[in-house]
Amino acid sequence: MSDATKTTSPAGKAKISPGLKLALELGPLVLFFVGNSYGGIYAATGLFMVATLVALAAMWILARRIAVMPLVSALVVMVFGTLTLVLQDDHFIKLKPTMVNALFGLALLGGLAFRKPLLPYVFDGMMKLTERGWYLLTVRWGVFFLVMAVVNEIVWRNFSTDTWVSFKTFGYLPLTLLFAIAQAPLMAKYELKDAAETPAG
Repeated sequence: MSDATKTTSPAGKAKISPGLKLALELGPLVLFFVGNSYGGIYAATGLFMVATLVALAAMWILARRIAVMPLVSALVVMVFGTLTLVLQDDHFIKLKPTMVNALFGLALLGGLAFRKPLLPYVFDGMMKLTERGWYLLTVRWGVFFLVMAVVNEIVWRNFSTDTWVSFKTFGYLPLTLLFAIAQAPLMAKYELKDAAETPAG
């Protein structure tokens, strides 16, 4: 396996390269857009479900594990996609981003209420921050997910299906990437210099 597609962490865990990981996340969305353009929302939903399963399989083959967020998102895709196709009601697939974002946002903020930051598990050892750093980053991501849930509701309820599909494909992921990049100063400020120190204290 090429080093460009898979690397091994110091702990011995295989990790997918960032470029390939982005491709596996973006691929199903692009196919969803293409499917809607040529076959309508129901054909796009079926294609999206298949592509999501293929992406998960690729993640498993390359890393022998699947991260929490893609797994949860895929499960919701399967449930809401099936409801969309069986009932021939596209409201379900349009609700999927709302449900996923609300779930992640409430889970992250709820974890803080119980003094149990969940974000370190999501990042899976990719970075080590102080307890304060994890707290602030978790609050930001939690709020971001809730805001994106509201944005999805506004878009699908007030615009055409084609507009919503375009937003889901070309709006959601870029906004998420921009938000993630914007967190770099905070992560740099609270990064643990001692690798032996635990991230959440």
